[in-house]
Formats: sequence, C-alpha cells, structure tokens
Amino acid sequence: MAKTKNVFVCSNCGYESAKWLGKCPGCNEWNSFYEEKITKTTKLTENKKIAKATKLNEVEKKTTTRFSTGIKELDRVLGGGMVEGSLILLGGEPGIGKSTLILQICNSIKLDGNVLYISGEESAEQVKLRADRLNIKNDNLLFLSQTDIELIKNEIEEIKPKLVIIDSIQTMYSDEISSAPGSVSQVREITSQIMRMCKQNGITTIIIGHVTKDGNIAGPRVLEHMVDTVLYLEGERYFSYRILRGVKNRFGSTNEIGMFQMQDSGMMEIENPSQILISERDGNPSGSIIVASIEGSRCILVELQALVTPSVFGLPRRTANGIDYNRLTLLIAVLEKKAGLMLGNQDVYLNIVGGIRINEPATDLGVVLSVASSFKNISISPDLVAIGEVGLTGEVRAVNLIEKRIKEAEKLGFKTCIIPENNKKLLKEKFKLDIIGVKNIVEAMKYIGLK
Repeated sequence: MAKTKNVFVCSNCGYESAKWLGKCPGCNEWNSFYEEKITKTTKLTENKKIAKATKLNEVEKKTTTRFSTGIKELDRVLGGGMVEGSLILLGGEPGIGKSTLILQICNSIKLDGNVLYISGEESAEQVKLRADRLNIKNDNLLFLSQTDIELIKNEIEEIKPKLVIIDSIQTMYSDEISSAPGSVSQVREITSQIMRMCKQNGITTIIIGHVTKDGNIAGPRVLEHMVDTVLYLEGERYFSYRILRGVKNRFGSTNEIGMFQMQDSGMMEIENPSQILISERDGNPSGSIIVASIEGSRCILVELQALVTPSVFGLPRRTANGIDYNRLTLLIAVLEKKAGLMLGNQDVYLNIVGGIRINEPATDLGVVLSVASSFKNISISPDLVAIGEVGLTGEVRAVNLIEKRIKEAEKLGFKTCIIPENNKKLLKEKFKLDIIGVKNIVEAMKYIGLK
C-alpha cells in the first residue's frame, strides 16, 4: 500500500519542511522552498524487478539515429540534427521568436510520421494565423490546445507522433500536484513524466520554456539537468538578429551557435554572420574597431563602438551594451594606470553593433583601443582587426584559435591584424594580411597612433 504526502523542499540544500517557509533554516536561503509529492511504499510488490549491475564492457552499443530539421543553422547547434527519442528544451524571452522557429521546424522537417504541436497558450486559430503568415504547409502537422498532462499523454499514445512540441512547459499542469501551473513542483513533475514517455516510446520532444528576468529558464534548475539538450534563443527584441545558443548537448558539442535574422516571413538563416554584422559600417569615425570572437566552432567579426565624452556630473557614467559591464570598468582602470589616459572625468559608452552579446576575453584589446580612439578623437584604420586578452598589468595575453580568427579577417578583405606577441610566435600558416604582434596595450596604441 502506497502512502502519499506533500512536503516542501529547499532547492538549495534539500531541507524538508511540512509547511512552506520564507527562509530555509538549513542554509538561510530566501524563497527557495517548493512543494514536492512523496510516495512511500510499505512493502515490496511482487512484480517489482530487482536491479542488477551490468559490466560496462559488455553493454551493446546502439546506433544513434539522427534526422535533419531542414534548417542548417539549427542542425549545426544540435550537432548534426535531432536525435530520435531526445528531449530538447528551448528557452528565450517573450517575443524573441521561439514559436516562430518551432513552426518553421514543423514545416521543414522530413519525418515518416506526424508532428504534434501542443499549445497551452494559444488557440488553434491563433496558431493558424501565424502558420499562414509563415507559409506553413505540412499535412502531417497536428495541433492540440490542452494543458492537462494526462489528456496530453493519452493523445500522444493514440497518435504516436515522431515529433512532439510543447509550448510551453509553464502552462501545463497535473492534477496530482495541488500547486498552480508554472510552479516549481508542477514544472518538475510534468517534465519528469514527459521524459519517461519520450524515452520509452522513442519520441523526439521539444519543450519551450519561459525565462526569468535573469535570463534563466523559469522553474527548478533540475529542469535543465533532466533534458538532453538546452537551447537559448538570444537577441535584442528591437534588433532583427537572433542567436540560437546550445548550452548543453548530450549528443554534440556545447556552446555552439546558429544565427538568424527575424523577417516578416520568419527566421531566415545567416550563413556568413561576419559579413552581415559589419556590412553597415560607414566612413571611418573615431571609437570604431572590428574584433574577432569565437562562438562555438564559428568565428564572428563584429563592430565595436565606443563614445567618450566629458562628464557633466561629478560621478562619470560607464555603460556597456553587448559586453560585461564589470569587464569594461576593469579595462578603463587599466587604461588609466598603464596608458596614462585620464578617464576619471569622462563618461564612457560601449556598444556592440547588431544587438550581439559577447563574453569572450579576446575582445579586450578592441575595447581598449576603441575607448582610447574616442577619447583622443583619432580614427582607427577600417582595415584593421584587433584580437587579444588584456591583463591587469596592461599585457596583451594569448588567445586560442588565433589562426581561425585571422583566416576570417583575411576572407573578408582586412589588411592588418593586431594580435598578442605570443600568438604570433606560434603561427604556422602564412597569411596575406599584415600581422602585428604586441606585448602590451601601449605598443598597440603606438602602432595605430594613439600614443
């Protein structure tokens, strides 16, 4: 006989309580309790199987079946396509284009079976309007507007589709959990049921998840651990460019990216992001420079712009868009200490063109040179690319995949590339563009006439 009871568990340390608490007595964390159903069995049932260990060397390998989504950029992020029976979590901010991308997948994917689109947020008429706008014409695409997980499972078992899409996981609920849809316990329990169904029947499933204001998937962190692949669709809402980033992939490389451009007809693939991102560069203003960043296995050239103006108030402002704010303040301090630039009474604004966000340290040298260029009002050559990480003592440190970055710059017609001296010593290939090795930021500034 099984006994069921509900307890509240701290998501941080696992402390259990019979009632909800605002502060955990175990780890002093605030608002970390979520409701969880615990089932206790008094005796072992007769038909319950006994678990036995197996030698790992004797386990037979099964071939991993992949199928293409019909979208090259998505296949790149997934490692060559979707794996049969895998569970994929797609997250992103509201209005970023998650549902649009999913409908395009439903139209382009080629499967010997049906595709079931389950929506808990929109009606069939609303989805039909979007499908007509995107010119979706897949006769095997079925739609279900439902939020009850039990009814959804019954429909899946009856239809037996090859691909299931759930939009979104926060709208689904189970009658076994007393909390409201979207709560921690509901999201965790429903994802667990979907995962079991997905693995047992070999059904590939895509779950769409909302994100919090911090950019993380809403709900318990265990949600990301349960799924096979976690994808984030990123980008500024008021820019047309979107980045699909893979942060977890059990069947391929992590941190791979795919680039899209949001248009009236849907998400259009960008095969050469560098050419698109720097195509609108006009003239040769001060404070503008091109930097090379590695995103997954792809090198992207982006334009970095800085604006330095005298501060009206006593406390200068530092604003960063597309780059870490703390990194910008650190590099400004290095410029003041090691290059002698008096930026203490200057407002500094930094922006990466196109709404792209880059966290790689290899763009440090570009940040330093663009800020110095704007401060001195001296333009940097439009044919120059800067690559390098800057340390606290002003040294320019080596970065990885330097040859890949130089090849991308050479392919797009750039004439000069400033790189760390240690990287230049280890170059094995010969390039047509001029490669300048620098040991510190002062040498780099002297080369382009900023010192």
